Amino acid sequence: MSSNPITKKNEKAGAEKVVRPDIQHVIAVGSGKGGVGKSSITALLAAGASRAGFKVGILDADITGPSIPKMFGLKMSPERKGFSPMESSSGIKIMSLNLLLASEDDPVIWRGPLIAGAVRQFWSDVDWGELDYLFIDLPPGTADAPLTVMQTIPLDGLVVVSSPQDLVVMVVKKALKMAGTMDVPVLGLVENMSYLICPHCGVETEFFGSPKGEEVSKLTGLPLLAALPLDQKLAEYCDRGLVERYESELFDKLLSILQGDKLI
Repeated sequence: MSSNPITKKNEKAGAEKVVRPDIQHVIAVGSGKGGVGKSSITALLAAGASRAGFKVGILDADITGPSIPKMFGLKMSPERKGFSPMESSSGIKIMSLNLLLASEDDPVIWRGPLIAGAVRQFWSDVDWGELDYLFIDLPPGTADAPLTVMQTIPLDGLVVVSSPQDLVVMVVKKALKMAGTMDVPVLGLVENMSYLICPHCGVETEFFGSPKGEEVSKLTGLPLLAALPLDQKLAEYCDRGLVERYESELFDKLLSILQGDKLI
């Protein structure tokens, strides 16, 4: 199969999209606001796809706040050659700006055009090899990096991540309107930190208020992929670079929606 990028005009978005024949399906994960666990959801989707036997990659488009490498226990390696991704313990290919920095806590003090250029390079110039799924971890909001991804990368769809706060409906609607403007299908909603399970007694507590996933699903018509708890174990695994060990059915639910809607 050819791996040479092909440029196609995106009439609605007013930009050219670069097609990678070596990458079968591309799914972005985004949110209207920060702090909702978007990167951890991206990691869980990728880990689930890998466990299901698919060839998987993650493009970390959160250029100024990259957290994907740490979740998978990866750091910049002097032995790496060329513009190539690093591989996690289970073979997930990952490209992030943090893998190009001498120190993972070095800040990236860039303006919008440089950020957009890095995102485009991560898509078109990186030697991804053949992938079944590439997940793109978007930064929050509707600015340069999300716009660049939606304008220039042929997405199969967007997964929106939210939390139970009252402003979630407004935030989700913003993400939906942006996706509609850019002609990107929204595949579903994940409500993260929906509740807290006490590690001692097992009682569920609505730590951030009443879950709103079902309400948002009805208002928007989006499938609710999952209402995930605030889990100390997941936080620990992410901090230790062991996110691939965390068991989640999130990808299975996404795959059933993709197949049911014949999007793949």
